[in-house]
Amino acid sequence: MNSYAAEFADEVVRSVREDFRERQRMRRPYELSWQLDMNFNMGNQYCDISPRGEVVQEDKYYFWQEKQVYNHISTIVDTRVSRLNRVRPQPMARPFGNSEADVNAAKLSTRILAAFYQCKHMPEIISQATVWSEVCGTAFYKVCWDADRQDVQVSVCSPFEIYPDSNVASDIADCSSIIHAKVCPAREVEECWGVPVKGESIKIYAIDGAQSVGGLGYNSVVPSIVQEAKNDQVLVIERYTKPSEMYKKGKLEIVAGETLLYSGELPYTLGEEGEFAFPFVRQVSLPQAGCFWGTSMVERVIPIQRAFNAVKNRKHEFLNRIAMGVLTVEDGSVDTDNLEEEGLSPGKVLVYRQGASKPALMESGSVPNDFAQEEEQLLQEFISVSGVSEFARNSSTPSQVTSGVALQLIAEQDDMRLANSVDSIRLCIKRIAEYVLRLYKQYVTDSRLMRYTDGNGAEVFYFTGSDVSCDDVVFETETELSDSLATRRSMLFELLRAGVLSDGDGNLSASSKAKILSLMGFGNWESAQDSARLHAARAARENADISAAEVLPVDDHALHIEEHTKHLIGLEPEEARAKRDGMLAHIAEHRKYLKGE
Repeated sequence: MNSYAAEFADEVVRSVREDFRERQRMRRPYELSWQLDMNFNMGNQYCDISPRGEVVQEDKYYFWQEKQVYNHISTIVDTRVSRLNRVRPQPMARPFGNSEADVNAAKLSTRILAAFYQCKHMPEIISQATVWSEVCGTAFYKVCWDADRQDVQVSVCSPFEIYPDSNVASDIADCSSIIHAKVCPAREVEECWGVPVKGESIKIYAIDGAQSVGGLGYNSVVPSIVQEAKNDQVLVIERYTKPSEMYKKGKLEIVAGETLLYSGELPYTLGEEGEFAFPFVRQVSLPQAGCFWGTSMVERVIPIQRAFNAVKNRKHEFLNRIAMGVLTVEDGSVDTDNLEEEGLSPGKVLVYRQGASKPALMESGSVPNDFAQEEEQLLQEFISVSGVSEFARNSSTPSQVTSGVALQLIAEQDDMRLANSVDSIRLCIKRIAEYVLRLYKQYVTDSRLMRYTDGNGAEVFYFTGSDVSCDDVVFETETELSDSLATRRSMLFELLRAGVLSDGDGNLSASSKAKILSLMGFGNWESAQDSARLHAARAARENADISAAEVLPVDDHALHIEEHTKHLIGLEPEEARAKRDGMLAHIAEHRKYLKGE
Protein backbone atom coordinates (compact mmCIF):
# COMPACT_ATOMS: atom_id res chain seq x y z
CA MET A 1 0.00 0.00 0.00
CA ASN A 2 1.48 3.37 -1.05
CA SER A 3 1.57 6.38 1.23
CA TYR A 4 -1.48 8.02 -0.37
CA ALA A 5 -3.59 4.89 0.01
CA ALA A 6 -2.43 4.46 3.60
CA GLU A 7 -3.28 8.08 4.38
CA PHE A 8 -6.71 7.69 2.77
CA ALA A 9 -7.37 4.49 4.75
CA ASP A 10 -6.36 6.15 8.03
CA GLU A 11 -8.63 9.10 7.30
CA VAL A 12 -11.62 6.85 6.57
CA VAL A 13 -11.01 4.81 9.74
CA ARG A 14 -10.77 7.95 11.84
CA SER A 15 -13.92 9.41 10.29
CA VAL A 16 -15.95 6.22 10.76
CA ARG A 17 -14.85 5.64 14.35
CA GLU A 18 -15.48 9.27 15.38
CA ASP A 19 -18.89 9.16 13.73
CA PHE A 20 -19.63 5.91 15.54
CA ARG A 21 -18.69 7.36 18.95
CA GLU A 22 -20.89 10.38 18.35
CA ARG A 23 -23.84 8.20 17.41
CA GLN A 24 -23.23 6.13 20.55
CA ARG A 25 -23.56 9.26 22.62
CA MET A 26 -26.74 10.33 20.83
CA ARG A 27 -28.34 6.91 21.20
CA ARG A 28 -27.32 6.36 24.84
CA PRO A 29 -30.72 7.25 26.44
CA TYR A 30 -32.53 4.73 24.22
CA GLU A 31 -29.95 2.06 24.97
CA LEU A 32 -30.41 2.51 28.71
CA SER A 33 -34.15 2.10 28.27
CA TRP A 34 -33.60 -1.17 26.35
CA GLN A 35 -31.34 -2.51 29.10
CA LEU A 36 -33.99 -1.66 31.68
CA ASP A 37 -36.68 -3.38 29.59
CA MET A 38 -34.56 -6.52 29.24
CA ASN A 39 -33.90 -6.64 32.99
CA PHE A 40 -37.58 -6.31 33.87
CA ASN A 41 -38.58 -8.95 31.34
CA MET A 42 -36.02 -11.36 32.80
CA GLY A 43 -37.15 -10.75 36.39
CA ASN A 44 -34.44 -8.38 37.62
CA GLN A 45 -36.94 -5.68 38.57
CA TYR A 46 -35.11 -3.82 41.33
CA CYS A 47 -32.97 -1.67 39.09
CA ASP A 48 -33.26 1.81 37.62
CA ILE A 49 -31.41 4.39 35.54
CA SER A 50 -29.20 6.57 37.74
CA PRO A 51 -28.57 10.33 37.17
CA ARG A 52 -25.10 9.35 35.92
CA GLY A 53 -26.65 7.46 33.03
CA GLU A 54 -26.13 3.90 34.26
CA VAL A 55 -28.49 1.03 35.01
CA VAL A 56 -27.92 0.39 38.73
CA GLN A 57 -29.21 -2.15 41.24
CA GLU A 58 -31.48 -1.06 44.10
CA ASP A 59 -30.47 -2.50 47.49
CA LYS A 60 -32.65 -3.21 50.53
CA TYR A 61 -33.17 -0.45 53.08
CA TYR A 62 -33.55 -3.01 55.89
CA PHE A 63 -32.35 -6.58 56.20
CA TRP A 64 -35.90 -7.84 56.83
CA GLN A 65 -37.38 -6.07 53.85
CA GLU A 66 -39.20 -8.24 51.29
CA LYS A 67 -37.99 -7.67 47.72
CA GLN A 68 -39.57 -10.52 45.81
CA VAL A 69 -40.53 -10.22 42.14
CA TYR A 70 -44.03 -11.07 40.90
CA ASN A 71 -43.28 -10.94 37.20
CA HIS A 72 -46.33 -10.16 35.06
CA ILE A 73 -44.22 -8.55 32.33
CA SER A 74 -42.73 -11.80 31.06
CA THR A 75 -46.21 -13.33 30.82
CA ILE A 76 -47.45 -10.35 28.84
CA VAL A 77 -44.46 -10.55 26.48
CA ASP A 78 -44.86 -14.31 26.04
CA THR A 79 -48.54 -13.88 25.19
CA ARG A 80 -47.92 -11.10 22.70
CA VAL A 81 -45.05 -12.96 21.02
CA SER A 82 -47.12 -16.14 20.79
CA ARG A 83 -49.99 -14.30 19.14
CA LEU A 84 -47.68 -12.37 16.82
CA ASN A 85 -45.98 -15.59 15.76
CA ARG A 86 -49.23 -16.46 14.01
CA VAL A 87 -48.66 -13.53 11.64
CA ARG A 88 -46.93 -15.35 8.81
CA PRO A 89 -48.61 -14.19 5.59
CA GLN A 90 -47.49 -15.92 2.43
CA PRO A 91 -46.08 -13.29 0.05
CA MET A 92 -47.05 -13.59 -3.57
CA ALA A 93 -46.09 -11.52 -6.61
CA ARG A 94 -48.79 -9.51 -8.34
CA PRO A 95 -48.60 -9.39 -12.16
CA PHE A 96 -48.06 -6.00 -13.75
CA GLY A 97 -50.79 -6.63 -16.32
CA ASN A 98 -53.14 -9.28 -17.65
CA SER A 99 -50.83 -10.62 -20.34
CA GLU A 100 -49.66 -14.21 -20.20
CA ALA A 101 -46.04 -13.07 -19.83
CA ASP A 102 -46.86 -10.91 -16.81
CA VAL A 103 -48.89 -13.67 -15.18
CA ASN A 104 -46.13 -16.24 -15.71
CA ALA A 105 -43.50 -13.83 -14.35
CA ALA A 106 -45.62 -13.29 -11.22
CA LYS A 107 -46.06 -17.04 -10.77
CA LEU A 108 -42.30 -17.58 -11.04
CA SER A 109 -41.59 -14.86 -8.46
CA THR A 110 -44.19 -16.39 -6.12
CA ARG A 111 -42.53 -19.82 -6.42
CA ILE A 112 -39.12 -18.26 -5.74
CA LEU A 113 -40.43 -16.61 -2.58
CA ALA A 114 -42.10 -19.83 -1.41
CA ALA A 115 -38.87 -21.79 -1.95
CA PHE A 116 -36.75 -19.13 -0.24
CA TYR A 117 -39.01 -18.86 2.82
CA GLN A 118 -38.86 -22.61 3.31
CA CYS A 119 -35.16 -23.22 2.78
CA LYS A 120 -34.09 -20.19 4.84
CA HIS A 121 -36.49 -20.94 7.72
CA MET A 122 -37.98 -17.46 7.64
CA PRO A 123 -40.64 -18.12 10.34
CA GLU A 124 -37.86 -18.75 12.87
CA ILE A 125 -36.02 -15.60 11.80
CA ILE A 126 -39.17 -13.49 12.08
CA SER A 127 -39.89 -14.97 15.52
CA GLN A 128 -36.40 -14.05 16.67
CA ALA A 129 -36.85 -10.46 15.50
CA THR A 130 -40.29 -10.29 17.13
CA VAL A 131 -38.80 -11.13 20.53
CA TRP A 132 -36.34 -8.24 20.17
CA SER A 133 -39.06 -5.81 19.04
CA GLU A 134 -41.45 -6.83 21.83
CA VAL A 135 -38.81 -6.45 24.56
CA CYS A 136 -36.85 -3.45 23.27
CA GLY A 137 -39.37 -1.91 20.89
CA THR A 138 -37.33 -2.23 17.68
CA ALA A 139 -35.63 -4.93 15.64
CA PHE A 140 -33.99 -5.02 12.23
CA TYR A 141 -33.52 -7.47 9.37
CA LYS A 142 -30.42 -7.35 7.20
CA VAL A 143 -30.97 -8.70 3.66
CA CYS A 144 -27.76 -9.19 1.73
CA TRP A 145 -26.05 -11.40 -0.82
CA ASP A 146 -23.66 -14.08 0.45
CA ALA A 147 -20.92 -14.41 -2.16
CA ASP A 148 -19.62 -17.66 -0.67
CA ARG A 149 -22.98 -19.46 -0.66
CA GLN A 150 -24.21 -17.60 -3.73
CA ASP A 151 -27.54 -16.96 -2.10
CA VAL A 152 -29.58 -14.34 -0.29
CA GLN A 153 -29.09 -14.25 3.47
CA VAL A 154 -31.50 -12.71 5.98
CA SER A 155 -30.24 -12.09 9.51
CA VAL A 156 -31.68 -10.38 12.59
CA CYS A 157 -30.00 -7.27 14.00
CA SER A 158 -30.91 -6.15 17.49
CA PRO A 159 -31.37 -2.40 18.17
CA PHE A 160 -28.01 -2.42 19.97
CA GLU A 161 -26.29 -2.95 16.59
CA ILE A 162 -27.92 -0.16 14.55
CA TYR A 163 -26.88 3.50 14.74
CA PRO A 164 -28.85 5.93 12.52
CA ASP A 165 -27.56 9.41 11.80
CA SER A 166 -30.76 10.81 13.32
CA ASN A 167 -32.93 9.44 16.13
CA VAL A 168 -35.90 11.48 14.92
CA ALA A 169 -36.06 9.98 11.42
CA SER A 170 -39.40 8.27 10.78
CA ASP A 171 -37.91 5.26 8.99
CA ILE A 172 -34.73 3.86 7.47
CA ALA A 173 -35.45 5.56 4.14
CA ASP A 174 -35.35 8.96 5.88
CA CYS A 175 -31.82 8.41 7.19
CA SER A 176 -28.85 9.79 5.26
CA SER A 177 -26.59 7.11 6.67
CA ILE A 178 -26.76 4.11 8.98
CA ILE A 179 -24.02 2.35 10.93
CA HIS A 180 -24.21 -1.36 11.62
CA ALA A 181 -21.79 -2.33 14.41
CA LYS A 182 -21.32 -6.02 15.10
CA VAL A 183 -18.83 -8.18 16.96
CA CYS A 184 -16.96 -10.89 15.05
CA PRO A 185 -14.09 -13.20 15.97
CA ALA A 186 -10.79 -11.77 14.77
CA ARG A 187 -10.02 -15.05 12.97
CA GLU A 188 -13.28 -14.87 11.03
CA VAL A 189 -12.54 -11.33 9.84
CA GLU A 190 -9.08 -12.36 8.73
CA GLU A 191 -10.41 -15.40 6.84
CA CYS A 192 -13.10 -13.34 5.13
CA TRP A 193 -11.07 -10.29 4.18
CA GLY A 194 -7.51 -11.63 4.24
CA VAL A 195 -6.42 -8.85 6.61
CA PRO A 196 -5.00 -9.58 10.08
CA VAL A 197 -6.76 -7.65 12.87
CA LYS A 198 -6.17 -7.43 16.61
CA GLY A 199 -8.86 -8.92 18.85
CA GLU A 200 -10.09 -7.59 22.20
CA SER A 201 -12.60 -8.38 24.95
CA ILE A 202 -16.09 -7.05 24.13
CA LYS A 203 -19.35 -7.31 26.09
CA ILE A 204 -22.21 -9.13 24.36
CA TYR A 205 -25.94 -8.95 25.10
CA ALA A 206 -28.05 -12.00 24.30
CA ILE A 207 -31.79 -12.69 24.16
CA ASP A 208 -33.51 -15.80 22.80
CA GLY A 209 -30.33 -17.04 21.15
CA ALA A 210 -29.51 -13.79 19.32
CA GLN A 211 -26.34 -11.95 20.25
CA SER A 212 -25.43 -8.34 19.72
CA VAL A 213 -23.01 -5.75 20.96
CA GLY A 214 -24.32 -3.21 23.41
CA GLY A 215 -23.04 -0.61 25.83
CA LEU A 216 -19.89 -0.03 23.80
CA GLY A 217 -17.66 2.26 25.80
CA TYR A 218 -19.88 2.10 28.89
CA ASN A 219 -19.88 -0.06 32.01
CA SER A 220 -23.20 -1.46 33.18
CA VAL A 221 -23.35 -2.30 36.89
CA VAL A 222 -26.38 -4.59 36.63
CA PRO A 223 -25.16 -8.19 36.42
CA SER A 224 -28.53 -9.91 35.96
CA ILE A 225 -28.96 -9.08 32.28
CA VAL A 226 -27.77 -11.88 29.98
CA GLN A 227 -24.33 -10.72 28.92
CA GLU A 228 -20.84 -12.05 28.62
CA ALA A 229 -17.42 -10.75 27.69
CA LYS A 230 -15.94 -12.54 24.68
CA ASN A 231 -12.22 -12.54 24.04
CA ASP A 232 -10.33 -12.18 20.76
CA GLN A 233 -13.21 -10.28 19.19
CA VAL A 234 -13.14 -7.29 16.87
CA LEU A 235 -15.77 -4.62 16.38
CA VAL A 236 -16.73 -4.37 12.71
CA ILE A 237 -18.35 -1.04 11.79
CA GLU A 238 -20.24 -0.77 8.51
CA ARG A 239 -21.30 2.75 7.53
CA TYR A 240 -23.90 2.92 4.75
CA THR A 241 -24.47 6.30 3.07
CA LYS A 242 -27.43 6.82 0.72
CA PRO A 243 -26.94 8.06 -2.85
CA SER A 244 -26.41 11.80 -3.26
CA GLU A 245 -25.10 14.28 -5.81
CA MET A 246 -21.55 13.49 -4.75
CA TYR A 247 -22.03 9.72 -4.49
CA LYS A 248 -24.47 8.67 -7.19
CA LYS A 249 -24.45 5.03 -6.08
CA GLY A 250 -24.09 5.71 -2.38
CA LYS A 251 -21.14 4.69 -0.26
CA LEU A 252 -20.19 1.79 2.00
CA GLU A 253 -17.22 1.85 4.39
CA ILE A 254 -16.27 -1.15 6.52
CA VAL A 255 -13.80 -0.79 9.41
CA ALA A 256 -12.58 -3.59 11.69
CA GLY A 257 -10.74 -2.23 14.71
CA GLU A 258 -8.21 0.20 13.24
CA THR A 259 -8.21 -1.42 9.79
CA LEU A 260 -10.12 -0.33 6.69
CA LEU A 261 -11.62 -3.38 4.98
CA TYR A 262 -13.69 -1.75 2.23
CA SER A 263 -14.56 1.66 0.85
CA GLY A 264 -16.74 1.90 -2.24
CA GLU A 265 -20.27 2.20 -3.56
CA LEU A 266 -23.33 0.51 -2.10
CA PRO A 267 -23.50 -3.08 -3.39
CA TYR A 268 -27.27 -3.63 -3.67
CA THR A 269 -29.92 -2.15 -5.97
CA LEU A 270 -32.84 -2.66 -3.63
CA GLY A 271 -34.87 0.41 -4.58
CA GLU A 272 -38.14 0.22 -6.48
CA GLU A 273 -36.62 1.61 -9.68
CA GLY A 274 -33.29 -0.14 -9.32
CA GLU A 275 -31.78 2.51 -7.02
CA PHE A 276 -29.05 1.70 -4.55
CA ALA A 277 -30.50 1.45 -1.03
CA PHE A 278 -29.78 0.28 2.52
CA PRO A 279 -30.15 -3.51 3.05
CA PHE A 280 -32.10 -3.08 6.30
CA VAL A 281 -35.75 -3.48 7.24
CA ARG A 282 -37.08 -2.03 10.52
CA GLN A 283 -39.71 -3.73 12.70
CA VAL A 284 -41.28 -1.93 15.65
CA SER A 285 -43.62 -3.08 18.37
CA LEU A 286 -45.34 0.28 18.94
CA PRO A 287 -44.39 3.26 16.74
CA GLN A 288 -43.51 6.62 18.28
CA ALA A 289 -44.32 9.83 16.44
CA GLY A 290 -41.17 11.65 15.37
CA CYS A 291 -38.82 8.92 16.58
CA PHE A 292 -36.74 6.34 14.74
CA TRP A 293 -37.07 3.87 17.61
CA GLY A 294 -40.29 2.14 18.55
CA THR A 295 -41.40 1.63 22.11
CA SER A 296 -42.26 -1.66 23.77
CA MET A 297 -45.11 -2.74 25.97
CA VAL A 298 -42.50 -3.58 28.63
CA GLU A 299 -41.61 0.09 28.96
CA ARG A 300 -45.26 1.03 29.44
CA VAL A 301 -46.01 -1.48 32.19
CA ILE A 302 -42.80 -1.02 34.21
CA PRO A 303 -44.42 1.55 36.58
CA ILE A 304 -47.33 -0.82 37.18
CA GLN A 305 -44.93 -3.72 37.80
CA ARG A 306 -42.99 -1.64 40.35
CA ALA A 307 -46.19 -0.74 42.19
CA PHE A 308 -47.43 -4.33 42.12
CA ASN A 309 -44.17 -5.66 43.56
CA ALA A 310 -44.29 -3.02 46.30
CA VAL A 311 -47.88 -3.85 47.28
CA LYS A 312 -47.28 -7.60 47.36
CA ASN A 313 -44.09 -7.26 49.39
CA ARG A 314 -45.60 -4.82 51.93
CA LYS A 315 -48.56 -7.20 52.26
CA HIS A 316 -46.25 -10.14 52.95
CA GLU A 317 -44.27 -8.11 55.47
CA PHE A 318 -47.52 -7.38 57.29
CA LEU A 319 -48.42 -11.07 57.22
CA ASN A 320 -44.98 -11.93 58.62
CA ARG A 321 -45.53 -9.57 61.54
CA ILE A 322 -48.89 -11.16 62.25
CA ALA A 323 -47.52 -14.72 61.97
CA MET A 324 -44.19 -14.21 63.76
CA GLY A 325 -45.22 -11.42 66.10
CA VAL A 326 -43.21 -8.50 67.48
CA LEU A 327 -42.04 -9.13 71.05
CA THR A 328 -41.65 -6.23 73.50
CA VAL A 329 -39.27 -6.71 76.44
CA GLU A 330 -37.98 -4.50 79.22
CA ASP A 331 -34.37 -3.49 78.83
CA GLY A 332 -32.16 -6.04 80.55
CA SER A 333 -34.99 -8.38 81.45
CA VAL A 334 -34.19 -11.18 78.95
CA ASP A 335 -31.35 -12.51 76.84
CA THR A 336 -32.07 -10.55 73.65
CA ASP A 337 -29.24 -12.22 71.73
CA ASN A 338 -30.84 -15.60 72.32
CA LEU A 339 -34.24 -14.30 71.27
CA GLU A 340 -32.89 -12.80 68.04
CA GLU A 341 -31.12 -16.03 67.20
CA GLU A 342 -33.80 -18.58 68.09
CA GLY A 343 -37.03 -16.56 68.20
CA LEU A 344 -40.09 -17.88 70.02
CA SER A 345 -39.84 -21.53 69.05
CA PRO A 346 -42.60 -23.96 70.21
CA GLY A 347 -41.93 -25.19 73.78
CA LYS A 348 -39.30 -22.53 74.40
CA VAL A 349 -38.70 -21.57 78.07
CA LEU A 350 -38.43 -17.81 78.21
CA VAL A 351 -36.57 -16.66 81.32
CA TYR A 352 -36.84 -13.01 82.31
CA ARG A 353 -35.42 -11.04 85.25
CA GLN A 354 -37.37 -11.23 88.49
CA GLY A 355 -39.32 -8.07 89.12
CA ALA A 356 -39.22 -7.00 85.46
CA SER A 357 -42.22 -6.66 83.19
CA LYS A 358 -43.24 -9.85 81.45
CA PRO A 359 -42.34 -9.94 77.71
CA ALA A 360 -45.44 -9.59 75.52
CA LEU A 361 -46.38 -9.63 71.83
CA MET A 362 -47.49 -6.36 70.28
CA GLU A 363 -50.97 -6.19 68.82
CA SER A 364 -50.50 -6.31 65.00
CA GLY A 365 -54.13 -6.26 63.95
CA SER A 366 -55.18 -7.66 60.56
CA VAL A 367 -54.14 -6.96 57.00
CA PRO A 368 -55.96 -3.84 55.78
CA ASN A 369 -58.39 -4.25 52.88
CA ASP A 370 -56.53 -1.51 51.05
CA PHE A 371 -53.84 -4.03 50.06
CA ALA A 372 -56.34 -6.31 48.34
CA GLN A 373 -58.09 -3.40 46.62
CA GLU A 374 -54.84 -1.92 45.34
CA GLU A 375 -53.64 -5.32 44.16
CA GLU A 376 -56.86 -5.84 42.19
CA GLN A 377 -56.66 -2.37 40.66
CA LEU A 378 -53.07 -2.95 39.55
CA LEU A 379 -54.02 -6.26 37.92
CA GLN A 380 -56.71 -4.41 35.97
CA GLU A 381 -54.17 -1.76 34.98
CA PHE A 382 -51.90 -4.51 33.59
CA ILE A 383 -54.78 -5.49 31.30
CA SER A 384 -55.70 -1.90 30.37
CA VAL A 385 -52.17 -0.79 29.53
CA SER A 386 -50.84 -3.97 27.90
CA GLY A 387 -54.02 -4.87 26.02
CA VAL A 388 -53.52 -8.53 26.98
CA SER A 389 -56.72 -9.69 28.64
CA GLU A 390 -57.23 -12.61 31.01
CA PHE A 391 -58.87 -14.43 28.13
CA ALA A 392 -55.65 -14.24 26.07
CA ARG A 393 -53.12 -14.62 28.88
CA ASN A 394 -54.73 -17.14 31.21
CA SER A 395 -57.12 -18.90 28.80
CA SER A 396 -59.84 -18.11 31.33
CA THR A 397 -63.06 -16.18 30.77
CA PRO A 398 -64.08 -13.33 33.07
CA SER A 399 -66.51 -14.52 35.72
CA GLN A 400 -69.19 -12.02 34.70
CA VAL A 401 -69.03 -12.94 30.98
CA THR A 402 -71.07 -15.94 29.83
CA SER A 403 -72.14 -14.93 26.32
CA GLY A 404 -70.32 -16.37 23.33
CA VAL A 405 -70.75 -13.07 21.48
CA ALA A 406 -69.12 -11.22 24.36
CA LEU A 407 -66.17 -13.60 24.34
CA GLN A 408 -65.81 -13.07 20.59
CA LEU A 409 -65.75 -9.31 21.18
CA ILE A 410 -63.01 -9.73 23.80
CA ALA A 411 -60.94 -11.76 21.33
CA GLU A 412 -61.44 -9.12 18.63
CA GLN A 413 -60.37 -6.39 21.06
CA ASP A 414 -57.19 -8.33 21.87
CA ASP A 415 -56.46 -8.55 18.15
CA MET A 416 -57.16 -4.85 17.74
CA ARG A 417 -54.57 -3.95 20.40
CA LEU A 418 -51.98 -5.90 18.41
CA ALA A 419 -52.81 -4.18 15.11
CA ASN A 420 -49.76 -1.86 15.08
CA SER A 421 -47.34 -4.70 15.77
CA VAL A 422 -49.08 -6.93 13.20
CA ASP A 423 -48.90 -4.23 10.53
CA SER A 424 -45.18 -3.74 11.18
CA ILE A 425 -44.46 -7.47 10.82
CA ARG A 426 -46.50 -7.71 7.61
CA LEU A 427 -44.71 -4.69 6.15
CA CYS A 428 -41.34 -6.23 7.05
CA ILE A 429 -42.24 -9.53 5.38
CA LYS A 430 -43.36 -7.63 2.26
CA ARG A 431 -40.13 -5.60 2.07
CA ILE A 432 -37.95 -8.64 2.70
CA ALA A 433 -39.74 -10.46 -0.13
CA GLU A 434 -39.14 -7.52 -2.48
CA TYR A 435 -35.46 -7.34 -1.51
CA VAL A 436 -35.05 -11.09 -2.05
CA LEU A 437 -36.44 -10.89 -5.57
CA ARG A 438 -34.29 -7.86 -6.43
CA LEU A 439 -31.13 -9.53 -5.13
CA TYR A 440 -31.81 -12.65 -7.18
CA LYS A 441 -32.41 -10.46 -10.20
CA GLN A 442 -29.12 -8.62 -9.58
CA TYR A 443 -26.83 -11.56 -8.82
CA VAL A 444 -28.20 -14.79 -10.39
CA THR A 445 -26.62 -14.96 -13.84
CA ASP A 446 -26.67 -18.72 -14.47
CA SER A 447 -29.60 -21.09 -14.33
CA ARG A 448 -30.49 -21.81 -10.69
CA LEU A 449 -32.42 -24.74 -9.24
CA MET A 450 -34.92 -24.24 -6.41
CA ARG A 451 -37.40 -26.55 -4.70
CA TYR A 452 -40.39 -26.00 -2.46
CA THR A 453 -43.33 -27.97 -1.13
CA ASP A 454 -46.93 -26.99 -0.64
CA GLY A 455 -50.12 -28.80 0.23
CA ASN A 456 -50.05 -30.53 -3.15
CA GLY A 457 -46.49 -31.89 -3.02
CA ALA A 458 -43.01 -30.77 -4.07
CA GLU A 459 -42.07 -28.68 -7.08
CA VAL A 460 -38.66 -28.16 -8.67
CA PHE A 461 -37.95 -25.31 -11.10
CA TYR A 462 -35.10 -23.38 -12.73
CA PHE A 463 -34.69 -19.64 -13.21
CA THR A 464 -32.13 -16.94 -13.94
CA GLY A 465 -31.96 -13.34 -12.78
CA SER A 466 -33.40 -12.08 -16.05
CA ASP A 467 -36.54 -14.19 -15.44
CA VAL A 468 -37.30 -12.27 -12.22
CA SER A 469 -39.16 -9.36 -13.77
CA CYS A 470 -41.93 -9.03 -11.17
CA ASP A 471 -41.23 -7.77 -7.61
CA ASP A 472 -44.61 -6.29 -6.69
CA VAL A 473 -45.48 -8.31 -3.58
CA VAL A 474 -48.90 -8.66 -1.95
CA PHE A 475 -50.44 -11.07 0.57
CA GLU A 476 -53.13 -13.70 0.13
CA THR A 477 -54.88 -12.81 3.40
CA GLU A 478 -55.60 -9.54 5.16
CA THR A 479 -54.91 -10.76 8.70
CA GLU A 480 -53.72 -13.99 10.26
CA LEU A 481 -54.69 -13.49 13.92
CA SER A 482 -58.30 -14.47 13.32
CA ASP A 483 -57.54 -16.80 10.39
CA SER A 484 -57.19 -20.40 11.53
CA LEU A 485 -57.75 -23.75 9.88
CA ALA A 486 -61.08 -24.14 11.69
CA THR A 487 -62.39 -20.71 10.61
CA ARG A 488 -61.19 -21.33 7.05
CA ARG A 489 -63.03 -24.65 6.86
CA SER A 490 -66.17 -23.10 8.33
CA MET A 491 -66.07 -20.33 5.74
CA LEU A 492 -65.60 -22.82 2.88
CA PHE A 493 -68.53 -24.91 4.08
CA GLU A 494 -70.70 -21.79 4.11
CA LEU A 495 -69.62 -20.95 0.55
CA LEU A 496 -70.31 -24.49 -0.60
CA ARG A 497 -73.78 -24.48 0.96
CA ALA A 498 -74.51 -21.13 -0.69
CA GLY A 499 -73.45 -22.52 -4.08
CA VAL A 500 -70.91 -19.76 -4.67
CA LEU A 501 -68.18 -22.23 -5.75
CA SER A 502 -70.39 -24.33 -8.03
CA ASP A 503 -71.00 -23.90 -11.74
CA GLY A 504 -74.35 -23.17 -13.37
CA ASP A 505 -75.44 -26.78 -13.00
CA GLY A 506 -74.56 -26.87 -9.31
CA ASN A 507 -71.45 -29.04 -9.84
CA LEU A 508 -67.84 -28.58 -8.73
CA SER A 509 -65.08 -28.91 -11.31
CA ALA A 510 -62.08 -31.11 -10.59
CA SER A 511 -59.75 -28.11 -10.27
CA SER A 512 -62.17 -26.43 -7.84
CA LYS A 513 -62.29 -29.56 -5.71
CA ALA A 514 -58.50 -29.72 -5.65
CA LYS A 515 -58.23 -26.06 -4.62
CA ILE A 516 -60.88 -26.46 -1.90
CA LEU A 517 -59.15 -29.52 -0.45
CA SER A 518 -55.84 -27.64 -0.43
CA LEU A 519 -57.37 -24.63 1.37
CA MET A 520 -58.93 -26.93 3.95
CA GLY A 521 -55.58 -28.51 4.74
CA PHE A 522 -56.08 -31.72 2.76
CA GLY A 523 -53.54 -31.00 0.04
CA ASN A 524 -52.51 -34.64 -0.38
CA TRP A 525 -55.97 -36.10 0.18
CA GLU A 526 -55.75 -39.54 -1.41
CA SER A 527 -54.66 -40.14 -4.98
CA ALA A 528 -57.57 -38.25 -6.57
CA GLN A 529 -56.13 -34.99 -5.32
CA ASP A 530 -52.68 -35.84 -6.69
CA SER A 531 -54.22 -36.80 -10.02
CA ALA A 532 -56.04 -33.48 -10.31
CA ARG A 533 -52.86 -31.56 -9.56
CA LEU A 534 -50.89 -33.52 -12.16
CA HIS A 535 -53.57 -32.97 -14.82
CA ALA A 536 -53.60 -29.23 -14.09
CA ALA A 537 -49.80 -29.09 -14.35
CA ARG A 538 -49.89 -30.99 -17.66
CA ALA A 539 -52.52 -28.60 -19.05
CA ALA A 540 -50.33 -25.63 -18.03
CA ARG A 541 -47.37 -27.11 -19.93
CA GLU A 542 -49.57 -27.62 -22.99
CA ASN A 543 -50.66 -23.98 -22.83
CA ALA A 544 -47.04 -22.91 -23.23
CA ASP A 545 -46.69 -24.80 -26.56
CA ILE A 546 -50.07 -25.88 -27.84
CA SER A 547 -48.69 -26.95 -31.20
CA ALA A 548 -46.79 -29.81 -29.56
CA ALA A 549 -49.63 -30.79 -27.21
CA GLU A 550 -51.19 -34.22 -27.57
CA VAL A 551 -54.57 -35.33 -26.27
CA LEU A 552 -54.34 -38.66 -24.44
CA PRO A 553 -57.22 -40.98 -23.54
CA VAL A 554 -56.13 -40.86 -19.89
CA ASP A 555 -56.43 -37.07 -19.67
CA ASP A 556 -59.00 -35.54 -17.35
CA HIS A 557 -60.69 -33.87 -20.29
CA ALA A 558 -63.05 -31.64 -18.30
CA LEU A 559 -60.15 -30.24 -16.28
CA HIS A 560 -58.03 -29.75 -19.42
CA ILE A 561 -60.87 -27.91 -21.18
CA GLU A 562 -61.25 -25.60 -18.18
CA GLU A 563 -57.51 -24.82 -17.97
CA HIS A 564 -57.14 -24.25 -21.73
CA THR A 565 -60.22 -22.01 -21.83
CA LYS A 566 -58.98 -19.83 -18.96
CA HIS A 567 -55.61 -19.55 -20.66
CA LEU A 568 -57.10 -18.53 -24.02
CA ILE A 569 -59.41 -15.93 -22.49
CA GLY A 570 -56.53 -14.36 -20.53
CA LEU A 571 -54.28 -13.83 -23.56
CA GLU A 572 -53.65 -10.45 -25.11
CA PRO A 573 -55.50 -9.94 -28.45
CA GLU A 574 -52.43 -10.37 -30.66
CA GLU A 575 -51.22 -13.48 -28.85
CA ALA A 576 -54.76 -14.88 -28.74
CA ARG A 577 -55.09 -14.58 -32.52
CA ALA A 578 -51.79 -16.42 -32.99
CA LYS A 579 -52.76 -19.33 -30.72
CA ARG A 580 -56.52 -19.35 -31.19
CA ASP A 581 -56.82 -21.93 -33.97
CA GLY A 582 -54.46 -24.43 -32.39
CA MET A 583 -56.03 -23.98 -28.94
CA LEU A 584 -59.60 -24.37 -30.22
CA ALA A 585 -58.66 -27.49 -32.18
CA HIS A 586 -57.02 -28.96 -29.08
CA ILE A 587 -60.10 -28.19 -26.96
CA ALA A 588 -62.30 -29.80 -29.62
CA GLU A 589 -60.33 -33.05 -29.33
CA HIS A 590 -60.93 -33.10 -25.58
CA ARG A 591 -64.66 -32.57 -26.17
CA LYS A 592 -64.76 -35.56 -28.50
CA TYR A 593 -63.40 -37.79 -25.75
CA LEU A 594 -65.97 -36.39 -23.32
CA LYS A 595 -68.75 -37.29 -25.78
CA GLY A 596 -67.30 -40.77 -26.29
CA GLU A 597 -66.57 -40.24 -29.98
